[in-house]
Amino acid sequence: MPYFQTTDDTTLAYEDYGIGAPIVFVAGWSLHSDMWEYQLHYFLEHGYRCILVDRRGHGRSDRPATGYDVNTRADDLAALIDHLDLNDATLVAHSAGGGEVVRYLARHGQDRVSRIALLAPAIPFMCQTEDNPFGAPKAVFEASAAQLKSDRPQWFAERAQGYFATHLRRGTSQAVIDMEIGRCLSASAYATIAVQRELFNSDHRPDVAAVTVPFLLLHGLADQSIPIDITSRQAVKLAPHAVLKEFWDAGHGLYITHAAEVNAEILEFLKN
Repeated sequence: MPYFQTTDDTTLAYEDYGIGAPIVFVAGWSLHSDMWEYQLHYFLEHGYRCILVDRRGHGRSDRPATGYDVNTRADDLAALIDHLDLNDATLVAHSAGGGEVVRYLARHGQDRVSRIALLAPAIPFMCQTEDNPFGAPKAVFEASAAQLKSDRPQWFAERAQGYFATHLRRGTSQAVIDMEIGRCLSASAYATIAVQRELFNSDHRPDVAAVTVPFLLLHGLADQSIPIDITSRQAVKLAPHAVLKEFWDAGHGLYITHAAEVNAEILEFLKN
């Protein structure tokens, strides 16, 4: 597995497959690059170069004590793109990765990126404030963080069925559910809570409004982790180039449960 160095000398792992136009996949909160296995094979078969990265504290990357703020994580993404000298890249991200992508564009410009596709992203602003009544109260995050600190495996286990919306979309095996819980638990416990805190508190409204490249949002109506009403339905109002596609029976794990539909939407977006 290849590695690269960030600006603070953290070593991050990535994978690079194929040739052709590059797609950079940015993982969701507590997940790593293996989450994209149902996208990797599909886009390789359609002639794209697929690059997958493990953020700091996740997967096979270093686990430093610092750098989990969204600015540093966006800078880490920039370091990868610069390391590989990518141009005309498509950025595909899930959940917290969506915030990293729009912050990358805000901090590093859009010259190297041709389009972005965000799955169930935690944007534009998750926290409820006076000027953001659509957000969730801080007490929601505080209760979640407390549960994660006391019993992290149980936190993920209790939410697994809702994550995949199994009450609406049958066919997700227990083996797949267990696999994804394992991926989540493989992240550093410290990084898990630090990134969740940033996910909840980061205001991406200016970032979203400044995106000028084509912008695809894919989100499930049954998403219990990142509810669509406070995220993608607000983001599409801010972004002049955004298009939102909704899946009535999808939860947060739509990259697995709805892989065929998600992949087809992204491929059409790439071609158009």
